[in-house]
This record gives sequence, structure tokens and C-alpha cells, in this order.
Amino acid sequence: QVQLVESGGGLVQAGGSLRLSCAASGSIFSINRMDWYRQAPGKQRELVATITSGSSGNYADSVKGRFTISRDTDKNTVYLQMNSLKPEDTAVYYCNALLRRTSRDYYGSYWGQGTQVTVSS
Repeated sequence: QVQLVESGGGLVQAGGSLRLSCAASGSIFSINRMDWYRQAPGKQRELVATITSGSSGNYADSVKGRFTISRDTDKNTVYLQMNSLKPEDTAVYYCNALLRRTSRDYYGSYWGQGTQVTVSS
């Protein structure tokens, strides 16, 4: 009943920009935190950025100054603005939300399907 749908991935040249979106829908009471992860071939999945309703975003060192995470609470949507993209940013990007479906629930973790970002040199 909870679904996270990602969009915005694609192919871009080095130095270009992309904006990823992730919209959560279904039975959602509240969302505590929304995250972006990425996984490149042969590498483990890493946390790229995270945001909560009451704080600014936190970022991996590799993307600080280039990526910006933001959130539209009313739409249950998180965005990742990616500027000055580098070939090493190439990966599958995954959205994750820590949410509860009702006021009775504990928080649980939900994942999107992933979207491919490819940066060419």
C-alpha cells in the first residue's frame, strides 16, 4: 500500500545537471526521514544525502557542494538536485523513506525501485 516512485534519471555529460524526484504514496501517516542512496557496479551501496522535516540535509563528502536534497512535505516528495556531475557519479540511485502508515505503527523503511544516472566524459 506504500509506493515510492522515482524519476529524473538519465544520461548527461560531465559538468551537467539532473534533478531526481521520489514521490511516496499510499497509506502514510508521517515520514520521519527521506534518503538518497546510490550503487555503482562493483561497489557497495552508499548513502548520498538525507533529510528530516526539521533539519537541513546531510551529504556524503563526495557530493558536498554539488548536490542538494530538498523535501516537499505536503506532497511526500524528496528531490535531489545534482550539479557539476562527474563520471564517478554514475550509479543506480535509490530513494528510501522512514515512515509509518498509521499513528499506531512503528517507523519502517521503504525503498524505491532505483533510477539509472549515467555521466559521460
